[in-house]
Amino acid sequence: MKAFYITQPGETAIEDLQQPRPAAGELLLQTRLIGLCGTDLSTFRGKNPLVSYPRIPGHEIAATVVEVGADVPAGFEPGMDVTVYPNKHCGKCASCKRGRTNACKFNETMGVQRDGAMKGFFAAPWQKVYRAEKLGLRELSCVEPLAVGFHAVERGRVAASDTVAVIGCGMVGLGAIAAAAERGATPIAIDLDDEKLALAQRVGARHAINSRSNLVHEALQPITEGFGPDVVIEAVGIPDTYRLAVEEVAHTGRVVYIGWAKEPVCYETKLFVHKEIDIMGSRNSLTEFPAVIEMLSKGAFPVEATISATVPLSEAGDALRRWSESPQRFTKILVEMDA
Repeated sequence: MKAFYITQPGETAIEDLQQPRPAAGELLLQTRLIGLCGTDLSTFRGKNPLVSYPRIPGHEIAATVVEVGADVPAGFEPGMDVTVYPNKHCGKCASCKRGRTNACKFNETMGVQRDGAMKGFFAAPWQKVYRAEKLGLRELSCVEPLAVGFHAVERGRVAASDTVAVIGCGMVGLGAIAAAAERGATPIAIDLDDEKLALAQRVGARHAINSRSNLVHEALQPITEGFGPDVVIEAVGIPDTYRLAVEEVAHTGRVVYIGWAKEPVCYETKLFVHKEIDIMGSRNSLTEFPAVIEMLSKGAFPVEATISATVPLSEAGDALRRWSESPQRFTKILVEMDA
């Protein structure tokens, strides 16, 4: 079978691997579609401190069950299309003992700390595999990144009475907007790109602010009655947007960081205390896969509009290079593994 590797920063290769067999409690899955994510881009750029090379990426997964191993409960059948929760936890650290296994100290995410699913076949524990009969392969590949946005909304304790500013309208940011809208809140989309902002409004944003052509502070004032958003979710990961979140959130509001700034961030820390704000990180997802699957099953989320490009495995390396050179051009790139 073929496997795609990021061999070192800026370099990729396709190599042959032996097809695995499922152990007891596992399913053998054929990878059908893989979504490339910001983590993969960071790995390609050499800016992901959690990864070692060479690495097989791939944790936004649409796959088909090929073989059911021993001791797998009824309900999984060959030919069934599924998605996979890609995180592995230790069960013993402080996070795991608190039930927050998504933030395990020794977490291993497919495609990051361990090889991912960007290969012809892979085996996975049945507990990590999610069935979704109403979803096609393209929807299934979007479950994981949308769940990351859903988890950020959960971390922010978003309620129907809240205004929620989401900075960054990539796939994860769109997940946060959709989740906030599902709760009846008032989502505000902030991005540099008008096309992404228009998409965010289709997902559920009530307001859209282009931060390239508008002063964000001035634009937020009439929307929030001069108070600022109750919750700000940062889904970009650069120092400017890290600061913006703290500067614009309302007094006693909540800031949730999903994006990971790749350089130190300098703050005016008096805002932390003066506003008495809650500042939270949001890592991976926890129990949000079923909620995302339910949302996608309704058919209202514009999955096709979020997909910027679909390429065969042979062109995956070139797609990463193009994304690295022009990150604003892409929301989601899908790789067809069996094309």
